[in-house]
Amino acid sequence: MLCAEELLRLELFQHLPKARIDWICDRATPIDLAKGEILIKEGDPPRGFFVILAGSLSISRLSNGIEMPIGQHEAPAFVGEIPVLTEQPILVTLCALTDCRVYEIAGEDFLELLHECRDFERTIFRTVQTRIRGLESFIRNREKMAALGNLAAGLAHELNNPAAALVRALKDVTPALLELQRMNLVYGKAMATEEDPTHTQEWQDLRDRGYDIIIEGRLDSLTISDREEELLDWLEDYGVEQAWKLAEPLASGNVTPEILDILMERWRDDTTELRDQGIRWLALSFDVMSSIQAGLRGAERISALISSMKSYSHLDRGVQQIVDVHDGIEDTIKLFSYKIKQGIEIKRNYDRKIPKVPAYGSELNQVWTNLIDNAIDAMDGEGKIEITTSSCKDRVIVTMSDSGSGIPDDVRSRIFEPFFTTKAVGKGSGLGLDIVRRVVENRHRGTISCDSKPGQTTFTIGLPVETESRN
Repeated sequence: MLCAEELLRLELFQHLPKARIDWICDRATPIDLAKGEILIKEGDPPRGFFVILAGSLSISRLSNGIEMPIGQHEAPAFVGEIPVLTEQPILVTLCALTDCRVYEIAGEDFLELLHECRDFERTIFRTVQTRIRGLESFIRNREKMAALGNLAAGLAHELNNPAAALVRALKDVTPALLELQRMNLVYGKAMATEEDPTHTQEWQDLRDRGYDIIIEGRLDSLTISDREEELLDWLEDYGVEQAWKLAEPLASGNVTPEILDILMERWRDDTTELRDQGIRWLALSFDVMSSIQAGLRGAERISALISSMKSYSHLDRGVQQIVDVHDGIEDTIKLFSYKIKQGIEIKRNYDRKIPKVPAYGSELNQVWTNLIDNAIDAMDGEGKIEITTSSCKDRVIVTMSDSGSGIPDDVRSRIFEPFFTTKAVGKGSGLGLDIVRRVVENRHRGTISCDSKPGQTTFTIGLPVETESRN
């Protein structure tokens, strides 16, 4: 049985009269926990109010399937008041770090004490405020780190292909250039006594025309494929070894069998490597140019992604700027491209004439990030996101719609509440839309609303065009 002297070790109960202390001692249920046992689990329905008189309990919360430690309670302490007061599922898991002696006070008994004693009530609500702030701060930091981790992973994924293309291009170009130099030397020695330079100029002109075609991408893949088959037949008939390696680069440079017939006529009876060196020189030249172009495209893609990340992060995040909302939305979409391209269609209805808005750029980008990420989750990675921008009087309006299953009517009014989530335990913190609301309403003096039905959920955000005075 709970002893009054032990209970009075907690300042909270020192505000109660002796009769009430004895009443609690009579009604409290003892719970003995061995090390490693769980007292309450995140997501469970509220139980009662707990008084910890011996031992210590860890506080943790699931984040993307990982149990994250938040802190611990050392005896003497109390816990459990928040679920009882809110009648909401338990926010954290409490697990015994040591053997513990705990007493449970039924929820209705706790509420009776709360309503009866003003000092008791005041202490409880001060504690609730402190704990909620601490939990929010921890989860917000986790959310930011998780979002940063997701974006970093996505960015790394998107950078991988162009970076690999650039590396391949650089590796392939070096030996190819050395071989081209050798070929030029061999040909130069053989043609040292040649009086008519016309033949050499024809090869160079053909190469230069091919360069222009490759750089400008004039030929489509079907044309190249058809030409490649024709060239392969010609090369094999001519007796070129590994003709299949030369057919594709020659086709990409728009070389035809008819051209080769003319240029190679003088070499058909040659018994040295010059017999097919011109063909190999031309194919290798086109290969080098194609590699350089692939490397350039890779470098340009890398540069574009880094530029998007730099723009997205707004390195001067503490300063309010005049921004184009389209830029932030597009930067966010680019950073989510690794998720979007797997089955998400983005439809843009942009009014490019809308005015720019005063904003804290990095914070506003958190809004687009949370809304797009939620939309992708709601559609299970497959569907359509429609983004519309417009202006109305002194506001810029941004709407984001997704084709997901929608938000049930009975919870729609609560989606902006801290810690409220419709996702499974550990899948969502319940702070994503709360962050969106705070950024839009508190930081930017804007408005946000949600309308949802099966197959279409729309968030509408209004941002003032001019800075409003703040009290």
